[in-house]
Amino acid sequence: MKVTRLQFVLQATLLAVFSGCVAWADDSPSKRPPYSKEALQSKIEYCETCHGPSAEGARGANPIPRIAGQQIKYTEHQLQNFIVHRRQNNAMSFVVHDMSPAEMTALATYFRGLNPKPLGGAPTESVATGEKIYKEGIPAANVAACRSCHGAEAKGNGEFPRLAGQLNDYVIKKLTNWEKERGKDPTLPDKSAAIMKPMAHSLSDAQIAAVAAYLSYLE
Repeated sequence: MKVTRLQFVLQATLLAVFSGCVAWADDSPSKRPPYSKEALQSKIEYCETCHGPSAEGARGANPIPRIAGQQIKYTEHQLQNFIVHRRQNNAMSFVVHDMSPAEMTALATYFRGLNPKPLGGAPTESVATGEKIYKEGIPAANVAACRSCHGAEAKGNGEFPRLAGQLNDYVIKKLTNWEKERGKDPTLPDKSAAIMKPMAHSLSDAQIAAVAAYLSYLE
């Protein structure tokens, strides 16, 4: 009953955002007409086609991340990154290229309110090692504790993303291929990408897999 009430409040809030006076003329994403309930629901369903029915993520050759429970500012920032190509993903760039700030905020707010169970499925034998790295870092390799930015429960803060419940194969892929997607345009520096770059480079494949396994089971 509590979850249902929360969903109702969130959807009412989002509808208020879309009902504001946002005018749209021609190709300007910053000017749009008011959005109806049907339009909002259509956007949500489009996102969930790839990210899962509760935005819990989806496994596959190209794992699609969990966006449920994600920090609003982080989601907004990443959508903007896809637009200006700080992050390289042709599918996402196409989806968001004409989105207005109001749309980004509305969708980010909706998905922030979801909290499905993690998909899990990662090897459990390295979870303890991953927990130690997350909480204590690796001083000998100049790797700071992940919790210092992402929080004790890995739920993020502002533009530092939630990692709790994230698909382990997605985390592995992002950390082992960091420079192939993040911070691609040097004229548009990304502070968070710059912080993570040396961390990702200093972790071995086994350490990355351990941290990813630990995070994948957190609720």
